[in-house]
Amino acid sequence: MASFSIPLTGLEADSTALNTIANDLSNMNTTAFKAATTNFSDLFYQQVGTTGSGDPVQVGAGVKVASNETDFTQGSISSTGNSTDVALDGNGFFVLSNGNGGYEYTRAGDFTLDSDGALVTSNGLNVMGYPAANGVVNTNAALTAVTVPVGQVQQPQATTSFNLTANLDSTTASGTSYPAQITVYDSLGEPQVVTINFTATANPNVWDYSASLPASAYAGAAPAAQTGTMTFDPDGNLFEVQPSTAAGEETVGTAAADVQSIGLNFNNLADGANNLVINWNLLGAGNTPTISQVDTTSAVSATTQNGYASGQYQSFSIGSDGTVSATYSNGQTQNVGQLALANVTNLQGLNLLGDGDYATTLASGDAVVGTSGTAGLATMEGDSLEASNVNISTEFSDLIVAQRAFEANAKSVTTFDTVTQDTINMVH
Repeated sequence: MASFSIPLTGLEADSTALNTIANDLSNMNTTAFKAATTNFSDLFYQQVGTTGSGDPVQVGAGVKVASNETDFTQGSISSTGNSTDVALDGNGFFVLSNGNGGYEYTRAGDFTLDSDGALVTSNGLNVMGYPAANGVVNTNAALTAVTVPVGQVQQPQATTSFNLTANLDSTTASGTSYPAQITVYDSLGEPQVVTINFTATANPNVWDYSASLPASAYAGAAPAAQTGTMTFDPDGNLFEVQPSTAAGEETVGTAAADVQSIGLNFNNLADGANNLVINWNLLGAGNTPTISQVDTTSAVSATTQNGYASGQYQSFSIGSDGTVSATYSNGQTQNVGQLALANVTNLQGLNLLGDGDYATTLASGDAVVGTSGTAGLATMEGDSLEASNVNISTEFSDLIVAQRAFEANAKSVTTFDTVTQDTINMVH
């Protein structure tokens, strides 16, 4: 009898709604969980007659579950202080390797590091991203598992350039020297101290310079210092640099804009490192010379150089663009990869796999992969997690409605059962 089948469809649909609500409530504290809503639609209708005006008289066959719609709105983000945690602020998903050559997707950024330093999800899937070589991320390369260099040593980098910002006192007596020192690094990561002596000459606008390492830095006898002259204009601006031809160097320039660098070479180092070939850059911001000569005490205000010693891995962080940066004991930070993000055209078409993971389907369309902050994709917040977007007040309200609907359909079944028994009794 239709009288039984119709409320039974209601009981089945209401059971699905209750299951959905129960699942939402049970996942209130699940990282990046997205709540769902069960939507109903009526079943087909049977025409049992017509009215006097010809209008059809139709009787419905009950209800069915039309969809279980997932709410992909943003959950709140809170700081955790854990470097392996990362939250998405906006659209998209992290990309995961499913271990079979394919990808899955998640918004749950509660990652951990495995024994190889790879970033993995709570169920062991590798988090995918773009590789980096020598600190430079290649976003045109194929996706690869993001790995942090835990326990590794960063190789040293020999100094190839340095800059010295200094003033030479224009009132300095002829023959008086002012020494400036800067620490550079050779190819083995050993620090070497370059001393540059500035010596005032009889010409008030001309200074001699010499650059050298201490005698102990060499395997044999220390070579002669590398020398030259610096000429300043009446306003104290570096105007001309003339390295000594004996040092095998060329004239750098005859105008302030041409004074760019001085080439220095330190060979036959005692520690067996490669020869140090260094450019002493003489220009700073705006192509302004960094050496001046005015009536102020001679002093060095800043030094910079691009070399460093070897360093042991210490920690890592994830930037807002998904760049993973490792920090070493030598104070250096190096990019080791960049997390990839993906999105699909139809979010409701995604297949829910559990563990916060999703898979694409024909309905969702293929995932489009990119980087954080591009093509409408989210930005990232390191040391943070996205919370579930379950609203307990809404869920309780829906729970009451579903409960009442279930009870109403159950009452219909018991009523029809009573009617049926009365009909059977009338026959007997």
